[in-house]
Amino acid sequence: MTDHSALILSGGGARAAYQVGVLSALGKMVTKGSKLPFPILCGTSAGALNATMLATNADNFTKAVSKLAFVWRHLTPDQVYNVGRWPITASVTKTLISLFQDNNDAIALMDNSPLKNLLENFLEFPNIHTALNEGNLTALAITAMNYSTGESTTFFQAQEGIKPWQGTRRKGTIDTLTVDHLLASSAIPTIFPAHKVQDHYYGDGAIRQKSAIYPALQLGAKKLFIIGVSGNRSPKKWLTPERNKPSDAPGMAQILGQLLNSAFIDNLEDDIRQLEVMNRLINDIPEEKRQHHSLPTETLIISPSEELNDIAEHYIYTLPKNIRSLLKANGDSISETASSAASYLLFTPEYCRALIELGYKDAMWEKDRIHDFLANDNA
Repeated sequence: MTDHSALILSGGGARAAYQVGVLSALGKMVTKGSKLPFPILCGTSAGALNATMLATNADNFTKAVSKLAFVWRHLTPDQVYNVGRWPITASVTKTLISLFQDNNDAIALMDNSPLKNLLENFLEFPNIHTALNEGNLTALAITAMNYSTGESTTFFQAQEGIKPWQGTRRKGTIDTLTVDHLLASSAIPTIFPAHKVQDHYYGDGAIRQKSAIYPALQLGAKKLFIIGVSGNRSPKKWLTPERNKPSDAPGMAQILGQLLNSAFIDNLEDDIRQLEVMNRLINDIPEEKRQHHSLPTETLIISPSEELNDIAEHYIYTLPKNIRSLLKANGDSISETASSAASYLLFTPEYCRALIELGYKDAMWEKDRIHDFLANDNA
């Protein structure tokens, strides 16, 4: 395998359905039955789940995206977390008790034990080893946050020759990837319980991740295909006038939504901006000196052309009643302030299908650029 292109899939809970739409469009652009067009896969949180599906079907990209689309189109909240009244009540009670006494159990507002069954049913982890041996995959990387050390830890399974790394509050370690790594990477703090991998408990990889593209660079990527889950890069966002009306004190759902946005969206947005600036500067350097710089020479970014919060607001009624009640427990208006938090928890067919369709449309809009990106890989 000679190309060094990487696919970066960020986190975002249910927002990751958008990535499936983009990937489905890519599946239409490549030869049916061809292998994975991105030898390096880097995923965080829900993006790690999508990346692993691609890795376990690296010999047939069309098949991989079809499986992904099937899972997300038929996803329901009870496949991700327990939605009954008593499991939620018990989780909230245990969380409150933990404020006053030690508790050896991982605490959270929701129990995501159903997610483990879903992942084990659809992912064949031994296929990762096969894909590496057959040359259909260079590396699969999954990032999680170590609660003991505060480090952003990237677990990766890769071909021989790729070394682990150690940086400031971030490291890469070679491991045989399992469902435990995915549950750790997608354990959104306060929402889902921390998950143990070997000797430590880990939480969502988007937390403390200073750079979403850093693992890809460490794994040897020279070209980056990034699928974001924010509409902040859309011209529609830039043209929207800033709201200047007085606001009420934020409720819990509104606070939670902003915290999730800062974890899943802001770091990647800053990463992309800095990378674009650096590449522009490198392009001004004489060609004979560019070889001394390790930054990618080409990036392609696909982001939502519509605000996902607005879409979530339209489908929030599809959430189980108990979850809707939890989001507005502190007086939030479901139609406005809770939509941001809900956009991460809306694992419903209606919402996920809407995001898949949006991702497909946005990717098709960028069809020419995607074709150029993929063609350069094969040149």
